[in-house]
Amino acid sequence: MYSFDLNKFQYNNYSTAKPVKSITVEGKKCEDKPVAYGTNPIMREIPFNPTFSASNFRTELISKAEKEKYNAVVSMADKDTKKRLHTLLKTGVLLNSDSNDNSTTLDNIYKIVANPRVQGLTNENILKETVMTLYDPHVITQQFGNIPSKYQAKVASIAQPNPADANVEHSGTCTVSSIEFNMAQKHPAEFARFVEGLSSPAMQVDKTIKLSNLADSTLEAVWLLNAFDMKFETNNFNEAKLKFAPDKNAIIRAHIQTVDKDASERSSVDVLMQSTLMQIGSQQSYDTLTDKRAGKFNQNDKGLIEFEKTFTESVVDDKNKISMTYQKIDENAKLTGYETDFDTIKRHIKEALGMGENVIIGYTQVDGTNTVINGHEITITGIKKDKNGKLIFVCNDTDDGINKSVEYTEDFLLPKIHHATLPQVVASKDIKLTPNWVESLNKYKEMKNAA
Repeated sequence: MYSFDLNKFQYNNYSTAKPVKSITVEGKKCEDKPVAYGTNPIMREIPFNPTFSASNFRTELISKAEKEKYNAVVSMADKDTKKRLHTLLKTGVLLNSDSNDNSTTLDNIYKIVANPRVQGLTNENILKETVMTLYDPHVITQQFGNIPSKYQAKVASIAQPNPADANVEHSGTCTVSSIEFNMAQKHPAEFARFVEGLSSPAMQVDKTIKLSNLADSTLEAVWLLNAFDMKFETNNFNEAKLKFAPDKNAIIRAHIQTVDKDASERSSVDVLMQSTLMQIGSQQSYDTLTDKRAGKFNQNDKGLIEFEKTFTESVVDDKNKISMTYQKIDENAKLTGYETDFDTIKRHIKEALGMGENVIIGYTQVDGTNTVINGHEITITGIKKDKNGKLIFVCNDTDDGINKSVEYTEDFLLPKIHHATLPQVVASKDIKLTPNWVESLNKYKEMKNAA
């Protein structure tokens, strides 16, 4: 199985990717841009989210405590937020309890309004942004936005020795913004719990995970946590309590987005979430001011490489995820072929969606010589068929400037998919496909041992 040399190739540094040439969806051709649809087909197309199972799907406030919390939240909400809260209640999102500590979305939103936020943020704004994101996760974006003139001197003084690096035009957070989208759409209570903790004075959230979701043995799982410089505690051989936090400069960006946010830019919630997720994947080396990272696994200072992304997804979701590599790319970054046929790729994606999982994929763009010139991460949220029986993939792209799902034909998207993160039970059916991140970690171990 081919795997990238970590020192030679970086697949997802560029987050400004546009589909090349054209896309044809249901007979409509669009040049150099995705097709956005006014109606969201996701709820029709993907299987019922197991998060909202019959055992925890509730749309009515029952206890006195729940009613008091809801009234307290509503009392701080503006008109639009009140309407969205009502919708979240009636769709089961607000009382969903699929969180690490079994708290509901309402429990965590109540904490946002009832307890202080870190200096520079406000209860009202965090409430509004959290509810808006849960109401429609497609509003999540990786667009940094400009730094207003009144903050430029301060930011420049912090962003030394290269203050110009703070003027981020193209971010490298496509991977983590996709993970953020997935959490908001699939695990709303956990998303709200993260936001509450990260926007609190502690600027931290704890999460207990199963070590078996990281590696086959406890020792390998602990090695992996240490390799990623995670702060954690282990009280037994089965679980670890992890501490997640944004980088130290994230609050600067979050404050700016609180007081001076343009319509197309990240929210303060996006800033905190994406910073925290970048910290996880980059071995705690990310800087929100410059959108750059260091870290032991990556020679490039932008984005996350494949197994860093897989590690981040695994610990955030607390699920056994495997990233399967489908494209063959040589040492000169040329696409030379595929590890498997497109029918297998389709089966992997369909099976994962059938389990109620979104599928985050990395796709590549090539030039006329088949050399990879760009890479980007998007999320497949559903599938449908065109009139000829071919698949159309319903996707979310956090960098297209469109707050709706986009749709790609299978003929367009499948040849571009470099990798997909899948549930272990799906990927394990094809034992000939070796997880790329395992190979990369083994190479890193060998390199360290040889040093």
